[in-house]
Amino acid sequence: MKLKFDGARISGVQLILPKREIAFESEMDDYNFTSAQSAKLKSVMGYDRRRVVHEDVTSSDLVVAGFEALIESGDVDPGSLDALIVVTQTPDFIMPGTSYIIHSRLPFGQDMLCLDINQGCAGYIVGLTTAFSLVNQQNFKRVALVNVDIVSRLVGQGDRNSRPIIGDAAAITIIESDPIADPIYGNLKVDGSGWDALMVPAGGMKMRSSPATAIVSEDNNGNARALDNLVMRGDAVFNFVMQSVPVMIENLMDENKFQISNVDNFLFHQPNPFILKKLASKLNIPLEKIPISLVQKYGNSSGVTIPAVLCTEFDLSYFQQPKWICMAGFGVGLTWGSLLMRLQDLSFIEVMEV
Repeated sequence: MKLKFDGARISGVQLILPKREIAFESEMDDYNFTSAQSAKLKSVMGYDRRRVVHEDVTSSDLVVAGFEALIESGDVDPGSLDALIVVTQTPDFIMPGTSYIIHSRLPFGQDMLCLDINQGCAGYIVGLTTAFSLVNQQNFKRVALVNVDIVSRLVGQGDRNSRPIIGDAAAITIIESDPIADPIYGNLKVDGSGWDALMVPAGGMKMRSSPATAIVSEDNNGNARALDNLVMRGDAVFNFVMQSVPVMIENLMDENKFQISNVDNFLFHQPNPFILKKLASKLNIPLEKIPISLVQKYGNSSGVTIPAVLCTEFDLSYFQQPKWICMAGFGVGLTWGSLLMRLQDLSFIEVMEV
């Protein structure tokens, strides 16, 4: 699906990180890795440090802390927001949506749309696409997009495939109507036949959580997990990314008469440095244009990784002059999407720890 949005822009981005940091070495005994395996994984896959919430923290807790800081600093006027979009795979409750919980805890008005979207690795692209669509309407001038995931709660303690790299985080992005903004280009695709490549089998209406779904078993690759835990078919996901994402980016460039060299930075979802280097190589993107080290510092926070890269790699001064940015997300669904936009004069880019 080809996308084009006029009259919309990003005006600010905030990243919220848990203060709690876990080192890969402190969990190695859970995975039965040899020292040689551990060293290789740390080098190739980016296993190093990750940020994880404490047991009593929910998705709404991270987001409310971020909004409270933005409201106190004057960066966000809560009365000016016309919509609150929350993209998460880790809601506080099955119902109501987490957007309503956040709304109840902050001084937002009643003339407001609250919307929840269940999406993961492509969640920032899906969320921005929704927000840009809203501000193209007459009555939506300013939208808050929230991406939040505490996926550490979903991974098995002995899951050597996923747990060493999974982190928790939240991000708040403000999108505004702006009649003189440059056009935003994009594309979005889905292949539902790959729905089981990334999934949590139990906990929904198809399979309710029970003592039976909490029983841990080990697969042929040494991953110990229960049906209540995240299951990722790594080979299937890798092949999907390598086959789909380069074509998507090439099409985005060709359809809008852009060259890779015209783009200042590529902000891709951050599964691990190995995949990102492979993508950069296939697309002939210079490594200095594509950040790849987020996972090593903070972990893979699913739908939050793109705004996390934006907030940790750049500051306001960088965008005093306009920069062409290409964003891409890919994963759960299977879904993959990209956006090409010009970023300039943001009101805030910040990182806070809670």
